[in-house]
Parts: sequence; C-alpha cells; structure tokens
Amino acid sequence: MSATQAIYDQVSLEERERARLKRLAAKETIQDATKEIEIMADAGPAAEADWKSALLAVLGKMTPDGFERLAQRLLREAGFTKVEVRGKSGDGGIDGVGVLRVNLVSFQVYFQCKRWKGSVGSKEIRDFRGALQGRADKGLFITTGNFTSQASDEATRDGAIAIDLIDGDRLCDLLKENRLGVSTEMIERIFIQPEWFESV
Repeated sequence: MSATQAIYDQVSLEERERARLKRLAAKETIQDATKEIEIMADAGPAAEADWKSALLAVLGKMTPDGFERLAQRLLREAGFTKVEVRGKSGDGGIDGVGVLRVNLVSFQVYFQCKRWKGSVGSKEIRDFRGALQGRADKGLFITTGNFTSQASDEATRDGAIAIDLIDGDRLCDLLKENRLGVSTEMIERIFIQPEWFESV
C-alpha cells in the first residue's frame, strides 16, 4: 500500500467517525429535547408567554397529589414552616396547611390546589372559605388557570377570611424565582460598534 493510499484511508476513516459522532450527537439532542424544554426568553413578551404556556402544559400533566406536593415545596421555599399536604377525598376542599411567621406573629394558612385550564369563579372561593371557617387565619388558592374578577372580589370581601390567589401566570413566576423545575441561563451577546472604530 502506498503512502498516499494510507493517508487517503486514514482521512476517510476520520471523516466517517466524525459523521458517526455528529449523528450520535443529533440523536442525543433529540432525546434530550423530550426531557427538557429550552426557551429563549430574550425575544420579548412572546417568548415569556411561550415558556409559561410550556410550563403550564407540564403542570397540567402532573397527578393531583404531585401538584399538591409541588405546592408544598413552593410554600416551604417561600418561608412557610410545618407545611403538610392533607389532600384526600372528603377533605372539604383543603389540600394542605402551613404556618407563615411574620416577625413575631404566625398565621396558620390552609391552601387549595387546582390544575385548571379555565377560570376559577367566585363559587370555588366561597366553597373554600366555607371549609376554612373556624380552622384557619388565612387561605391560599393556587391554580394553573386564572381567576375571574368576581373570584378576586370574593377573595378580599370585607368581614370574611382573606384568601390570597395565585393564578397560573404568578405560579410560573414563583417556580422560576425559586428555581423549582425551571432554570435560567444568562447568555453573553457581543455587539460590534463600527462607528467607534471610525472615530479612532
């Protein structure tokens, strides 16, 4: 075998190996895409809506008890103590309870979690408040959907136990802030300023 032929065979072998590794990398990228959703958030409001709708779709596939455990974890990250999930049939609409300490005062807060696509109305807020009567200082209603204006009014009605509302949009923000299943990455962007070079 001539030296030229040996070099040709070596180059061909290396090219085949590079092509094989490239195919393998492409296959791994496709597999990884099913595990992790990457969204570029620097494209403005549309990208923000994209990552939130992708996250809400993932949350919508969780089991009810999985979603309750996620709420438990989120409340712990937010500073609640003694957070327990109590969701079971006949729970009267109460999925869990936690204690929130603010300075010298602590509040017992009961929470309810709903994986909904649509709007939560005032009836659901009233039902939840009924379950809270005589048991809690405050209520927290967490949903993947949103709240109607009537539900918001009912939650803050004078003379009744106050209920704080966390809709799907706010839930996404809280999960991102607390890095619960959502990670962010800062990307360096380089801009060249031709006018600067002209002024040198």
